[in-house]
Amino acid sequence: MDKVEDIVSYGSHELKIIDRREIALTGIKKITSFDAEEFLLESNMGPILIKGSGLEIMRLDTHDGNVKIKGKINGFNYLDNKEKAKEESLIAKLFK
Repeated sequence: MDKVEDIVSYGSHELKIIDRREIALTGIKKITSFDAEEFLLESNMGPILIKGSGLEIMRLDTHDGNVKIKGKINGFNYLDNKEKAKEESLIAKLFK
C-alpha cells in the first residue's frame, strides 16, 4: 500500500533523450533557471540539472508538467539536497 501512496504523491515522471538533440520531460513542477548551456528544473522526483549547448525550450506545458528542450545535450543529473544547495549558493553568488 505504501507504494501506491508514493506513486500518488510523486506523480509520473519520464525523461527521454533523442539523438542528444532533444530532451522531453514529464512531471516537471517548475523551471528554476535556464540559459543556453544549463537548465535547472524541479521535477516530481527532485531537481534535475541539464547541461549542453544551444539549449532552448521547444514546448512548455505548465498544466501537465511537460517540457521539451532542444540543443546539444551533454548530460543531466538528478540533484540531491546537498548538490541543490551548492547550485543555489553558486547562483546566489553570481547575482550579488
